[in-house]
Amino acid sequence: MLNEKILRNDEKAVYNLRSLYRRFGYSRFKMSKFEEYDLYVRNKDFLISDCIITFTDTNGRLLALKPDVTLSIIKNAKDVKGQVEKLYYNENVYRISGDSHSFKEITQTGLECIGDVSIYDICEVLYLALKSLESIDENYIIDIAHAGLVSALINKCELSGDIRSKVFESIQNKSIDEITSIFQNELMTKFSYDIITRLVSTYKSCDEVINAFGGISEDIDAQLKEFSVICKSLSDMKLTDKVRIDFSIVNDTSYYSGLVFKGYIAGIFTSVLSGGQYDKLMKKMGKNSGAVGFAVYLDALERHGNEKSDYDYDFVILKDETCDSAQIIRTVESLSENGFSVIVLSQLDKNIRYKSLMKLTKNGLEGA
Repeated sequence: MLNEKILRNDEKAVYNLRSLYRRFGYSRFKMSKFEEYDLYVRNKDFLISDCIITFTDTNGRLLALKPDVTLSIIKNAKDVKGQVEKLYYNENVYRISGDSHSFKEITQTGLECIGDVSIYDICEVLYLALKSLESIDENYIIDIAHAGLVSALINKCELSGDIRSKVFESIQNKSIDEITSIFQNELMTKFSYDIITRLVSTYKSCDEVINAFGGISEDIDAQLKEFSVICKSLSDMKLTDKVRIDFSIVNDTSYYSGLVFKGYIAGIFTSVLSGGQYDKLMKKMGKNSGAVGFAVYLDALERHGNEKSDYDYDFVILKDETCDSAQIIRTVESLSENGFSVIVLSQLDKNIRYKSLMKLTKNGLEGA
């Protein structure tokens, strides 16, 4: 039986998430610790950080300790028409940690659904993202948006390249002041200004989004229709109270094509989960399939909810020279099988904190 007392929160999360994904038919994906560096160079914008640890192998190839799992899964995807691969992973990645700002080996768990992805598959992945957050902490929230809708709206504004980049940055910053400055400098029209300012709002329902953007053009209405189907599935499952619609989370429409999302839990100010539909990345990597998935960043959970114990051990047992090894082991087994932590010492270490101090002789345990 699993003793959760001895697991860190990130270790508990791995166990619970793996069980969740297997129940929904996802198979384990296992990969090497490194890939050819060129794979990451071609897709640097997709990575959380473009700082990568590299080395040269024995035949002169430049390799990298993997900073990401998704790119490797795409590289190895079957890409068979009419089929869907459902994969989950629990892998170590190597990148700069947000906490230490230095390279760190980070355990990352997530899943990918690749192939002829249907609207059901997208809704299932979003549901599993919500259940992933719930398994970590009941006090969670997930922000959702639609990259295709944002892209269609920005395209309708007909902005130049430099202004388009500034507008995206302003949306991500949710800065009306920055958008207003661009408009006042006559770098966008009033029509564009109205659309962009609506994109920095947070919406309570998909109906509000449709009221804000519906009727502008057919391609925008098509994106709204897909987004509304996803939102309806959340409503039908009574999960809307855990969801916000926030278009500021769309940071790259060159990779993501549809639903995007970021998940947060109480006590951690950065996202602990992110994902979305990345058909454009698949196409860029020479695949014809669609794809949707997410990753859970377990390094953010290492200290989440960890309550520092007042004790190092439940029991300290001081043994004397009359005890044999078998007797000591039987005593430790008897106490520890009830979930207690036990340490056996010949003499007491004054730096150890404990609940109970016992003495073990050939006659058995007694209070010290």
